[in-house]
Amino acid sequence: MVSDIRGTAVPLSIDCGECVMAHTDACEDCIVSFIVNREPGDAIVIDVEEQRSLRLLSSAGLVPESRHRARAV
Repeated sequence: MVSDIRGTAVPLSIDCGECVMAHTDACEDCIVSFIVNREPGDAIVIDVEEQRSLRLLSSAGLVPESRHRARAV
């Protein structure tokens, strides 16, 4: 879960098919690609605790950061 601008918890869903960084060098170094061995097109949903853990690992330089950037609809 992440918070929206009102502070309401909303689920975080990462769908590589909707990422503008898909099929680039950045995609290969994304934390999603690094940690999860996913099938192409599979969405990844993490909870707030997992997101915090990933952010802490990334800020410590232990894993690359998420490079997911949602496409404009």
